[in-house]
Amino acid sequence: MNIDVKQTDELSAREVIEIMEARTAVFVVEQECPYQEVDADDYEALHVRLLKEDQLQAYARILVMQDGIHFGRVLVKQEARGNGYAQELIKAVLETIQARFPGQPVMIQAQAYLLDFYASFGFEAISDEYLEDNIPHVDMKLNSMNYFR
Repeated sequence: MNIDVKQTDELSAREVIEIMEARTAVFVVEQECPYQEVDADDYEALHVRLLKEDQLQAYARILVMQDGIHFGRVLVKQEARGNGYAQELIKAVLETIQARFPGQPVMIQAQAYLLDFYASFGFEAISDEYLEDNIPHVDMKLNSMNYFR
């Protein structure tokens, strides 16, 4: 397993297409959610890829926003699920954030069914449940005292 972190302009054309293909497969096709999956945030994003034999297995993007660091578009490709890649990916994302943006607040918009998963990393709900693209979400913030020791 290899973790790769790159800015958008550091990605090859092949890597960009592989990421966008995986994101569209999960967030648009699998979740039956027609929306503008690729957006302007991708220009400035950090892309975290978990690779096995140079093949994308899991992915997330990190964004620097005015209120702190956000990450999202977290996915494990369908054929790679059940191998613990989601946990490995989130650990790598949080380590990347800590190394590159120490002391910054970390926030996510979590799909509601993943509350316990993100709580296991020290995230706490900071909003009520709401619908985003007809999928229940909850805003969460990392309690760094629970994760970065």
